[in-house]
Amino acid sequence: MAGGWIRPACNSRDTGIMYYDKDAVARARAVGLLAYLRRYEPDNLRQVSRGVYCTREHDSLRISNGKWYWFSQGFGGCSALDYLIKVKRRPFLEAMEWLNGEAADVPPFSMPQKHGRELVLPNRSQSSGKVAAYLLGRGIARPVIDYCLHTGLLYESQPYHNAVFVGFDRQGQPRYAALRGIISSFKGEAGGSDKRFAFSVRTPDSAALHVFEGAVDLLSYATLEWLDGRFWRQDNLLSLGGVSGKAVPPALGQFLHDGKGVRSICLRLDNDDTGRRAAKGIMKALQGRYVLCNLPPPQGKDYNDWLRMRLKEGGPNVTVENI
Repeated sequence: MAGGWIRPACNSRDTGIMYYDKDAVARARAVGLLAYLRRYEPDNLRQVSRGVYCTREHDSLRISNGKWYWFSQGFGGCSALDYLIKVKRRPFLEAMEWLNGEAADVPPFSMPQKHGRELVLPNRSQSSGKVAAYLLGRGIARPVIDYCLHTGLLYESQPYHNAVFVGFDRQGQPRYAALRGIISSFKGEAGGSDKRFAFSVRTPDSAALHVFEGAVDLLSYATLEWLDGRFWRQDNLLSLGGVSGKAVPPALGQFLHDGKGVRSICLRLDNDDTGRRAAKGIMKALQGRYVLCNLPPPQGKDYNDWLRMRLKEGGPNVTVENI
């Protein structure tokens, strides 16, 4: 809604696209975040002090006096609509549909409470050549890429040709998808993504879990294991889809809930202030329940940096294609 622009009100049955007028937007903006969370995300709401609340998902997101501010990220807002767009990263029209129902004249919160949203995966390209070339360029080993492509963990979208990293639940149903631009710095998530089921490579018989901030870092560690002659799928590998706050991230909490056999957790988060704070919070929260270690990359910001340094140190003829 840059510059105050608003789509005209109509509902196209042919295209399935919803449009909203100024009155509908005003109704949506009248819904406060506290009221929204109490109705739709009650388990995600926690009272900090009298009149002050935060979310369990982001404990630095504070709500008071009809406004909210996410201190760790440096921004805030006044409404549930702002929250859905800025924090949940939902497109404007999708956030409006959630708040207003399937028609613009439906009052806010008139629809029944939903316990989940359907994942909308991007269309699949007939070829995976561009995404494979992109990951090879980041140093990821061909066997690691091929495994992810063949198992459906990774594919190339169309028409934008993004890399799509898919997360599944225990029943093998896709529940999450991280999108990464191949020719740009674009990062996002597919509509309806549930962060509890972020991208992972599961090894049910293993009691060990390695945790990363993003999918490319996970694949970079897998490549490092492959380069060193180890079976890279001997342990569970989990990406969090990003980190924030001190609480156990949703993806890690869900993985530990599902994977009762996990006994040791190795945090391999980014080597920066955000990654170090997240690792410290997770270690504190899980202390005494698991064998824990914190191993950020020895050099570089993340494991992809460290992988590319390793490849560069190997000489100009050493690549994941010819080792």
